[in-house]
Amino acid sequence: MVTELLSASDRQRARQLIEAAGLRFEDDFDNLMGVFEGRELAGVGARCGNVFKMLVVAPDFQDGPTLGALITELMRAAGHAGHDAFFIFTRPQYATSFQALNFTPLVQHPQTTLLEFGDGLRHYLNGHAALVAPGENGALVMNCNPFTRGHRYVIEHAARQVDTLYIFVVREDRSAFPFAVRKRLVEEGTAHLRNVRVLDSSCYAVSSLTFPAYFLKDAEEAGHVQMEVDALLFARSLAPFFHIRKRFVGSEPYCRTTRCYNESLKRLLPTQGIAVVEIERVMISEDAVSAYRVREALRNEAYETVRQMVPATTFRYLMSDEAQFLRDKLKNYQRRH
Repeated sequence: MVTELLSASDRQRARQLIEAAGLRFEDDFDNLMGVFEGRELAGVGARCGNVFKMLVVAPDFQDGPTLGALITELMRAAGHAGHDAFFIFTRPQYATSFQALNFTPLVQHPQTTLLEFGDGLRHYLNGHAALVAPGENGALVMNCNPFTRGHRYVIEHAARQVDTLYIFVVREDRSAFPFAVRKRLVEEGTAHLRNVRVLDSSCYAVSSLTFPAYFLKDAEEAGHVQMEVDALLFARSLAPFFHIRKRFVGSEPYCRTTRCYNESLKRLLPTQGIAVVEIERVMISEDAVSAYRVREALRNEAYETVRQMVPATTFRYLMSDEAQFLRDKLKNYQRRH
C-alpha cells in the first residue's frame, strides 16, 4: 500500500531507509510517499515540484512492483499540483530502472543522469519546428524580471552577430513578475528586431527543475553539477535543433551564482561546438542596469529612476493599472532574482 508519510515516526523510518542506502535525507519536499508491505516500509520516494527524488526500495523488495507503485503515486500527486512533466535525477547506474518505467534519459553526466517521463522534450521541439531557421544562429536564455534596457542592449548586440537569435525566457514562476508578463515584455521590447524569436524555455533551459543533492557530497558540488547538466542539455538538445552555434551571456558584476553559471558555459559549450560570447552590461551612473535595481526603484516608488532603466514598452506596462498588483507585491519582495 502506498501512503503519504506525515507522522514524525514514519518520516524517521524513511530517513533511516534512505541513509541506509548511502543517500542523504533532504527536508525540502512537497510529498513524501512510502510503500508498506505489512508493517515493513518497503520503499520511499519524495516529490519536489515536478522532480521525484530520494527513491529507495529496501533490498528485500527490489524485484517487485514497489518502485513502480511509488512512481505512480508521485505522478498522481504532481498532476494534482498542476504539473504535466515529471523528472528524476539519479546516479547513472540506476538509470535503467527508471527507463523500464517509461522515463527517457535527457542528460548523462558522470555524476548523475537526468530523465523525463515520456517524450516531453521531443514534443517541445516539434511544437517549435516552425521557428527553426537556417544559418548560423544564436541564443540567449533570460529571466527578465522585468525586461530592462540592459536586456535590450544585450539582445540588440547579439542579434547583429547571427542570422537568427532565439531568446528562451525562463518559464519558472519563482520571480516577482509572472512568466506570461515577462515573456510579453520581452516580445514587446524586441519587436523592432526582425531576426529575433522569443520562446518559452519550458523545463529545458536554465532549468526550473529543483536539482536534488541527496546523492552528492555537498551543496556546492550539487550546484556545479546542476550547471553542467543544464549546459549539456542545452548543447545536446536545443542547440542542434535550432542550429545554434553561439550562446550569448551578459556580464555579471553582482551575482556570484550567475557568474559561476557563465563560467560553466564557457568551459563546457565550446567542447560541444558552441561559442560563448559575453557582452558587457549597460551602465547608468557607474552601475550596471539590472532587473534587481528596477524592482528596488519600483518598491521605493522612484519612478523616474525606473524610466531611465527600462524601455518605453516596459515602463508603460509598469505604470498601468494592469500592473498595480505587481507594484503592491514588490513592496514586500526581497529576493535578488
